[in-house]
Parts: sequence; C-alpha cells; structure tokens
Amino acid sequence: MRPTSLAEVVGQPDLLKPGAAFRTMVESGRPVSMILWGPPGTGKTTLAQLVAVETEAAFVQLSATSAGVKDVREVLTPARQRLEHEAGRTVLFLDEIHRFNKAQQDALLPGVEDGTVILIGATTENPFFEVNSPLISRSTLFRLEPLGPADVIQLVDRAINDRARGLGDLRITIEGTARAALADRAGGDARLALNTLEVAAVVAAGRGSTEITLDEIEEALQRRIVRYDKKGDQHYDVISAFIKSMRGSDPDAAMYWLTTMLSAGEDPEFIARRMVIFASEDVGLADPMALTVAVGAAHALQFVGLPEAEFNLSQAALYLATAPKSDSVKRAMRASHAAVEATPSAQVPVHLRSSGTRRPLEPDRGEGYRYPHEYPAHMVRQQYLPDDAVDQTIYRPTDQGEESDAKQRLAAADDVLGRPPRAE
Repeated sequence: MRPTSLAEVVGQPDLLKPGAAFRTMVESGRPVSMILWGPPGTGKTTLAQLVAVETEAAFVQLSATSAGVKDVREVLTPARQRLEHEAGRTVLFLDEIHRFNKAQQDALLPGVEDGTVILIGATTENPFFEVNSPLISRSTLFRLEPLGPADVIQLVDRAINDRARGLGDLRITIEGTARAALADRAGGDARLALNTLEVAAVVAAGRGSTEITLDEIEEALQRRIVRYDKKGDQHYDVISAFIKSMRGSDPDAAMYWLTTMLSAGEDPEFIARRMVIFASEDVGLADPMALTVAVGAAHALQFVGLPEAEFNLSQAALYLATAPKSDSVKRAMRASHAAVEATPSAQVPVHLRSSGTRRPLEPDRGEGYRYPHEYPAHMVRQQYLPDDAVDQTIYRPTDQGEESDAKQRLAAADDVLGRPPRAE
C-alpha cells in the first residue's frame, strides 16, 4: 500500500499542501539534501522514494544500523559516474541517520557538499542532538507529524478496498467500532495500522467471517499500544512529562510516566541520570538527602538491574516528587555564570592567593588573610569576591524545607561579612 505518487500520500499537510516548500521543491525537479524527522510510520521512506521518482533520479537506500564508511564510498563512486555521463542524479536515502557515528557522517559530507548525491536522512531522534552540525547545515530539515485518526481511517479503507495492492480480494469489511479502535490505538503510525489490519483480516477470514470486528483488532494488537518510542521524539516528550510531574509534586503522574518509559523499554540508566540531575536542579538544598536517594537508586540499578531495580527507581521518583522544591542551585549557577562573564578581568584578591606559590615579584601574595576558625562563630569580615564582582549576590536561598535553616545561617554570616540581605 506504499503510495506511488505525492497525491496518494495521506497526512503531512504542512509538507504536501499546494505551495508548501517540500512539495514545490520536489515538483520543480530540483531537490536538495534534507533530513526527514518524525515518529515511525509517518512516511519518511515513502517521501524519500517519491523524491527520486518525481525527479527521475536513481534511488539508493542504506541503513545506518548496518552500513559503514565503505558502503558510503561505494555509493558515492557510481553517483559521480552517473553525473559525469549525464545519466541523472542519485538520491541516497539513509535510514536512521542518527545512528551514523562522526567518522561515517564525515565520510558522507563531501559527497553532500559537492552535490554528488542528494542525501535524504530519516530519523526518529532530534537531529540537532544526534546529527553532526556540518551535515545539518547542508541539509533542509522537514518535520513529519503522527497521522491523525482520520488519516489512519482513510488508509484502512483504502487497503480494505484495493484489490491490486490491498485486501480487496478477500471481499472483507471492517466494523465501525473496529475501524475507530484501530485508528486510535495505532498512535499515528501508518505501518502499525496496516500490519494490524492485515493480521486481523487473516484471522477473520480464517474464521469464515467477512467482517473484521473489534475482537480481531484486539487480537492483532495483542495488548494496548504504549504510545512511546524510546528512539523517537516521544523519548523527549515523556521524560519531560516525568520531570515536570516530579517538579510539580505529583507522585501519581511521576509514577505513570516512569512506568510508561520502563514498559516501552527505555534505557533505565537514562531515567536514573535524569533523576540525579533533578535532585539538585529542582529539590536542591530544600532536601539535601534527595541527591543521596537519587544516586542510591542509580547505584542500585547497576547492582541489581531490571526488573527488580524498578523498586529503587520508583522509590526515588516518589521521594523526589514529594520532597520540598527549590531551584536555588540552578538560579545560583545562572547568576554565577553571568557574574563570571561580566568580569573577564577579575583578579583573585591578594589576601586569598596561595601563599605556597609566592613569586619574587609578589611578596605580599596571601598576606592579610584572616583565618575564620580563629574568630567567634568561625567567621570574620573580609572580601572573598574579586573587586570587579564584590557587589554580586549569587545564591538566594528559599524558605523551602531544610533550605530555610540554611537561609537563617546565611543571614547571620552575611551580617558578619557586611553583605546586604538576600531577597529571594
């Protein structure tokens, strides 16, 4: 059922509507190298093939999971020969381009740069994170979206009735509720929808039925589809939902998204790393134990592995979601970076310099330093920031959890040091 023309493609209106950049470029016969970024089953391979068809170019397909530098060179050589003999251009479709390492991408770059091939890379990953910047800069990025339920229904009906390429010879129909369930449960993945439809049709025909019912669709799906692709953009959407749920102190939502990721086969170490970051970024000094709990869960994962380590990850997620929240660490980092960038010529005050590396031209290096432990409360008024940044306030504690105690201690210290009050 793969479309043989742009007119047959379902969905992707932003790419295929009249006047859209992608459609105009293809129909003009002058395509450029591009990266097609989108979830599985949204038409990336189909569009790549149609670019070659519409522009009368040779089509060569490689998968980044199996192709190496040698394979790339074996494509570039005949592509140059086609150009030299005016035999047309070559479209190189590189599936899962994000899996190409830097050396492989570098080998491909010259052929893209000089126009030897028209590269069409397909990826489910955010290319800005996974594809080399030089390759991205020489390609046009097109974003594909999941198909809507109406699009999937259109594909299902087309496959049911098409006798040449579809299921028309079976003379079978599909129940309305079954069609709607398939359109909903496919999650915008055309390939999944058509594969499920084919299995359901075979099951129904084997039972002597001429109609696909909801039961056949359920059997073909086997179980509820978790709408999460650990190698796709949902990877970022769901981890974002997980982090934001913990930040929002919603343990129910945090557990839901954690379970979604683990059920879909997400890398548990990725989840653990994000929780370790979260413990300092969003809980911070409001509960210093949060970092210990998150790191402990990460260590437990390495020690016992899944599925048992789900207990440890869940415990950490619940702890982080219910802990008091403070982003003072993040704000202090931001203020500190700004202060450093604003004072490029700042020098370490003389009394703070190391006395152990005294140079002949700096006899007073380290002199004048007051040792805090020799003073009441182990604090003494002296300047610690460089002259250029002496008025900067970088850390502003909150009243959350244990950080409120730190705030009180810091107020006393600021009084001794002669620093102004720290407004939150």
